[in-house]
Order: sequence, then structure tokens, then C-alpha cells
Amino acid sequence: MARQVNLNADMGEGFGAWKIGNDDALLDIIGSASIACGFHAGDPNVMHHLVTRAKEKGVSIGAHPGFNDLWGFGRRRIDMNPRDLEYMVAYQIGALQGMAAYAGERVTHLKPHGALNNIAAEEIEIALAIGRAIKTVDRSIIYVALAGSQMEAAAVKLDLPLAREGFCDRLYDDDGNLTSRKIPGAVLHDPEEIKNRVVHMIVEEEIVSRHGKRLPRKIDSLCVHGDEPTAVLAARAVRQGLEAAGVEVLPLPKMKLG
Repeated sequence: MARQVNLNADMGEGFGAWKIGNDDALLDIIGSASIACGFHAGDPNVMHHLVTRAKEKGVSIGAHPGFNDLWGFGRRRIDMNPRDLEYMVAYQIGALQGMAAYAGERVTHLKPHGALNNIAAEEIEIALAIGRAIKTVDRSIIYVALAGSQMEAAAVKLDLPLAREGFCDRLYDDDGNLTSRKIPGAVLHDPEEIKNRVVHMIVEEEIVSRHGKRLPRKIDSLCVHGDEPTAVLAARAVRQGLEAAGVEVLPLPKMKLG
């Protein structure tokens, strides 16, 4: 069977007069857009623009919920009661569903943002809270979860559609979690290096930690961080590298997941 993978990008992370990243250019490269829902970034106008442009480009739409932390861009850890967090995630899904309706589209995946993603990767109760929000609002939404993490376990436990995620532009620790951004070099910027690491990740079905540890991982979706200045160059290099290696790049709803 030919290899398939999804390429997604975190997008819509400006708000008001502030624009972050080159979302329009990324939509020409990726298969799925993970769109900020107004808490860590984004607003109704930004969301409306993106869902409209995504439909034009044949790019599937996903929710990218985060902590209510504009100042910290959702990258500061916040200790929340799991039930409160569940409602917070459900609220953000609903916000994007409303904007998607203007384009006649549906929200088909969810991927947590920043610190929320990092915490959910490590803590099963938080991962389950996110999953319960998905299951309550629309159980057909694909839970995009860091491969090998507690989010993957939560999706399996709740019997939700699951896409196991790998990161193009981030280093990994030996436990399979992402290296903290506080550590120099945790975020990768060189498109050639990113391409080579990603092609290895998909073809060999393993990630290599920053210390050289090899961890077997089956990856369904690859993330590029849209707020990074090198995002477009990185995404283009990754797509070209994957296709040259015989890997088909698809929107998430067209993937054979399972």
C-alpha cells in the first residue's frame, strides 16, 4: 500500500489589527488547517477568512483550541479543573463551527494548541477532558494527538477517530514528548534539515530524539507551526520531500485512519 500522510498547519493566530504568519501561502501547500478559535489567538473575522479560503483550496478545517491566554499566546501552562477545561474546549469548537457554516463546511478535526497540547500529552485526565468535549459536540471530529501520548490513549479509550501527530519543526525528548521551547534549538528553522527529519520519520516510522534515541511511531499527520517565519519554506520543503519519497499528502478526512 502506498504511504499516505496529512500535512497540517496551526493557523489564524493573529487577531484584530495583528497578523501572524502567512496563512494564505500555507493553504497552497498543506492538506488541513488547524484554526485558532479565539482564546489564545484568532477572532471571528480571522476565522471567517480562513474557512472561506480553506474551502477554495480544498483544505480541511480543524479547531485549534488553547488556554484563554492572549498575552502568553497559549504557551503558558494553566492548572484547570478537567471539567472546566472540557467546557472551554467545547466552547471553542462551537465558535469555529459557526464560522465554518458561513463557508458551507464542517470542522473535521481538533488539535490542542501550545501548553494545552503539552499538558494533555502527559496527563490522561486532561486528554480525556478534551476527548469528552469532542465526543459531546461532534463525535465524528478527528482527535489529532501527539503519537504515543496520553492524548492517543484518550482517543482510543473514548472510541474517537484518531490521527497520530508528528511535528516537522520541533525536537523531541527521549520520552517522545516535545522538547521545551525554553531549551535552545527546540524549534527547527532550516527547511532542508526539517525535510530530512520528516521524510525519515514517515518512511522509517520512527522519531529520533534530540539525544539520538529512536522511538517507533506511526504518524498520520504532520504539523508545521504557522507562526514561525520559516513556516512556508518548511512546509513546501516537507511536501516536496515526502512526494519525492512516494508519500501521498492528503487532507485528514481522506486519510485511511485506524
